[in-house]
Amino acid sequence: MISNNEITKILKEIAEYLEMKSIPFKPRAYEKAAEAISELEEEVTEVYKKGGLIALEKIPGVGISIAEKIEEFIKTGKLKYYEQLKKSVPVDLASFSGIEGLGPKTIFKLYKKLGIKNLKDLESAIAKRKIEKLKGFGKKSEEKISKGIEFAKKHSGRYVLGFIMPLIREIENRIKNISGVKQVVVAGSVRRMKETIRDADILVVSQKPKPVMDYFVSMPEVAYVIAHGKTKSSIKLKNGLDVDIRVVPEESFGAALNYFTGNRDHNVSLRELAIKNGWKLNEYGLFKGKKIIAGKSEEELYKKFGLTYVEPELRENTGELRLAKENKLPKLIGYKDLRGDLQIQTNWTDGANSIEEMACAAIAERLEYIVITDHTKRLAMTHGLDEKRIKEQWKEIDKVNAKLKKEKINFTILKGSECDILKDGSMDLSDKILEQLDVVGGAVHSSFNLSKEEQTKRIMKAMKNPHVDIIFHPTGRILNRREPYEIDIDEIIKVAKETGTVLEIDAYPERLDLKDHYIKKCVETGVKLSIDSDAHSITHLPYLEYGIGTARRGFATKNDIINAWPIDKMLSFLKDKRKIK
Repeated sequence: MISNNEITKILKEIAEYLEMKSIPFKPRAYEKAAEAISELEEEVTEVYKKGGLIALEKIPGVGISIAEKIEEFIKTGKLKYYEQLKKSVPVDLASFSGIEGLGPKTIFKLYKKLGIKNLKDLESAIAKRKIEKLKGFGKKSEEKISKGIEFAKKHSGRYVLGFIMPLIREIENRIKNISGVKQVVVAGSVRRMKETIRDADILVVSQKPKPVMDYFVSMPEVAYVIAHGKTKSSIKLKNGLDVDIRVVPEESFGAALNYFTGNRDHNVSLRELAIKNGWKLNEYGLFKGKKIIAGKSEEELYKKFGLTYVEPELRENTGELRLAKENKLPKLIGYKDLRGDLQIQTNWTDGANSIEEMACAAIAERLEYIVITDHTKRLAMTHGLDEKRIKEQWKEIDKVNAKLKKEKINFTILKGSECDILKDGSMDLSDKILEQLDVVGGAVHSSFNLSKEEQTKRIMKAMKNPHVDIIFHPTGRILNRREPYEIDIDEIIKVAKETGTVLEIDAYPERLDLKDHYIKKCVETGVKLSIDSDAHSITHLPYLEYGIGTARRGFATKNDIINAWPIDKMLSFLKDKRKIK
């Protein structure tokens, strides 16, 4: 069966080949289709089996032309259009994946000028300093590409959690439906909600392990079987992810789940605690001599140690066991605690959906309010809003709010902006416009290579602007693709505290910015945070889950997150903060 991952890969590469040829509009169409398919929980092959070509066209971003190509790929395992593009520009796009500074047009130019077809050719050209001699490149460009290669190699083999999770959950749900299965939990770094993962561990309770093992190794996603045992098996999926499964006895499930959730340092600390008490802890249980004294559940295990239960996201050996001993662990923000989403993009700029469509999607997610924060004019590529167009957008927001009120739907759309922070720290829209907005987010989208001091001063200046409420994705990182720009995070947090500026936890899976360590610093300092989806499509709103997971890893509570508050309290806080500035 053709997987969503395979379809996504081909559509993305088609977009890149078309961009190389400077063909207008089509690249973005294929990108949008690829993005939509990568986010589907259901396999496209199953969608096609149920409803044919018409069902494919109902997938967001998939028109008739792309639907026909997906149909051809599902039916034949090949796509003529894709093969023709590859033949016309014979470069190995996959080998360049994740290298910053290497967009399709750059790859095409390097192929045309230097005959570079793959990563090996590229590294050879850099070693011989050929790229810096090319017109339009230079030494800095060559150094940037070289650093991009190092970064890509460093992060190879790691998968962004939010992008791989739909497949993991699909597998988990299928295993739950196998006869005789009582419990299924995905453990490891997935359960700890780590931003990227290298593999996945699945634990199962069943008195009939053979059907579980046999099904697991024969799944359509399996590239090859590493091991096929009676109670343990290992596979590599077609996307490269390694997955292990274990069937464990019910009386040991808690101990096994604790052991395989980790992390290693947390587990070592627990084992050391067991030794101090004259016990032994392993994946089978907690033992006093040969007698098992705990292990059926994790709660039972922690209780036996005299500890309050430690949530999986906190198990990183960053002080959680000491706090558990002192009964001082915070009540973490829950996965259903958010009331609003403070960063939403629409088709007024680079989003896929209208204001009303985004509102309806948010209502379906049981939110109470959203903030429309389209980009500003500095980002010309997104068709960013200038002063005139943002005022027109306000009228549209008023219109949709009136419609919702008429339909007696208790939901509010707020007026906002993802306003570009310019190189000197000034804002891309005038203060006259910003002061009329409900929520203003400042964001860095350019000049990433400023010195640490310059970049810090730039963001600090924006934070001191009385109309800037939140700093969106404060460090600018993109997981597996781009390092964060250099800033003094301690100074940023200090100024955020002084000015009352909120720092964002951008929940988009590739960002998760702020990261957990910085969130913990904010919590300890008393700096307020927001968790936002950064949605550019109705399919992105569920990404809030990953922002919440990251917030939990940073010890955040509902009180730390302003959009976990009712709308009046949240707006009152921002209004008071503006007065402070």
